[in-house]
Amino acid sequence: MQTVKQIAEEIVAREGGYVNDPADPGGATNHGVTIHTLRRLGLDLDRDGQVTAADVRRLTRAQAVEIYLRHYFERPRLAELPVALQASVFDMYVNAGSNAVKILQRLLTTLGWPLVDDGVIGPKTLAAARLAAEAMPNTLPDVYGVARRNYYYALGDARPASRRYCRRRDGGKGGWIVRAEAFIRPALHLTEAQHRARVASWG
Repeated sequence: MQTVKQIAEEIVAREGGYVNDPADPGGATNHGVTIHTLRRLGLDLDRDGQVTAADVRRLTRAQAVEIYLRHYFERPRLAELPVALQASVFDMYVNAGSNAVKILQRLLTTLGWPLVDDGVIGPKTLAAARLAAEAMPNTLPDVYGVARRNYYYALGDARPASRRYCRRRDGGKGGWIVRAEAFIRPALHLTEAQHRARVASWG
């Protein structure tokens, strides 16, 4: 089983280097860490008194890994979730923040452990997650992964600018969908035909 640090290093490798895409609401990004995150953490890497895109450019892979471990795994208490859920929830937390936890809370509510979907991992969420993991140890990670995939498709439905992250230019699965399916069994992956049918209404 991978260590949390290995997962963080894979996230950094997958996210790639510096980009500043006007269509991406995240703004300037490096190794998946956005300028908004650097500002929230007060990381003025060039020490000029302000956090700008120049600081994002200076961010190293090692610094990004540390940010992910400290602020996207330890601080939101993902380390206290059942081990089977940690990797996928962590990976999505990096990608979507507290929405990763909200999806889990909604899923647990649907499964019979009612929760408020506030995106915060507290005693009730941890207790429900542990009970669910005990009740369905072999399937809970898959169910979460499918819910995660559905969330991404729903974003594409609601926001045309997000569709390119769900669907490649050639019509195949985009990065968000591939990312979600990396944490579920291959048998539950959508076929290319199923994916194309799901996004057909996007034109």
